[in-house]
Amino acid sequence: MKKVYQLYGINVAMHLLRPNAKWEINNRAITVWEDDRPCPTWEEIDDTMAKIKAFEDSIPTIWTTKILEET
Repeated sequence: MKKVYQLYGINVAMHLLRPNAKWEINNRAITVWEDDRPCPTWEEIDDTMAKIKAFEDSIPTIWTTKILEET
């Protein structure tokens, strides 16, 4: 069965690391950073994404065939 992730992604990781920061990413390079806090490193982003994925994997989600076909 194909796993469909709902939360996994850079946008969610960035929001969890720096809520409400304004940023843009291009090819894994943060090209715009508008926030007083330091920009997260790619190590922080990758670590957060791994935690998000592990969290989603721990949930026994049951998908319908229709939903899986639509993704």
